[in-house]
Amino acid sequence: MSAALSWDAFAAGLGWSAATALMVMLGTFALALNLDVHRVVDVAWGAAFAAVAVVTFGLSQGHGDPGRRWLATGLTVVWGLRLAVHIARRSSGHGEDPRYEAMLARAPGNRNLYALRMVYLLQGALVWLVSLPVQAAQYTPRPLSGWAFAGTALWAVGLFFEAVGDAQLARFKADPANRGRIMNRGLWRLTRHPNYFGDFCVWWGLFLIACDGGRQAAAAVSVASPLVMSVLLIRGSGKRLLERHMAARPGWDAYAARTSGFFPRLPRRS
Repeated sequence: MSAALSWDAFAAGLGWSAATALMVMLGTFALALNLDVHRVVDVAWGAAFAAVAVVTFGLSQGHGDPGRRWLATGLTVVWGLRLAVHIARRSSGHGEDPRYEAMLARAPGNRNLYALRMVYLLQGALVWLVSLPVQAAQYTPRPLSGWAFAGTALWAVGLFFEAVGDAQLARFKADPANRGRIMNRGLWRLTRHPNYFGDFCVWWGLFLIACDGGRQAAAAVSVASPLVMSVLLIRGSGKRLLERHMAARPGWDAYAARTSGFFPRLPRRS
């Protein structure tokens, strides 16, 4: 077996991974039409990554190092399914997400077809693009080394910030006494967005695992993934939009002044 990335097998797998992401999103679109709620696509986001990882794992048999294939698949499935379950629980019993209501209010023509183009197909394409490190990692035959362990450690830091931050926020919101207040406890003291910072770490960690087996080749085909995710989290639909929504809440300005906007650090003194 060659020590280089299996380019032919990897290229063929790209089509199957794109088809997998598309099928998940089209199935979710059909479910959304039945429920008349498009926020279900947020649940499909994590599930689509898990599906792509599993399909790639099957396709890469005989091409990639078994340890790296299991590692990349396992980490992606754990991250994706945790996120999907969390969002499903959080949105249970609620109506449409205000973000989608605002977007669909501006839709030219049929609202559902507009949602299909601008939400489901776009997210399917992003799943395919962002999952490139997971796909590249599974077609590289070199055994695991230090880069993979560093990537796994960074992924673990990310999952900790995501899972613990989400749990802390859920407990905070469950207390009626906190209605309208700003969450400034636990990990939320260190960063205004522990879940987004966690996502950032997860995808840079998976990128390191991909680079571990064929640094130049894997980096060249998959570096767009963590870069795109970073832009989305910091400048795109993540931090920027959420803070625009939160800015009108009492106490937000003081919280934002003392708390890091993204990377964790101790809060500034008043």
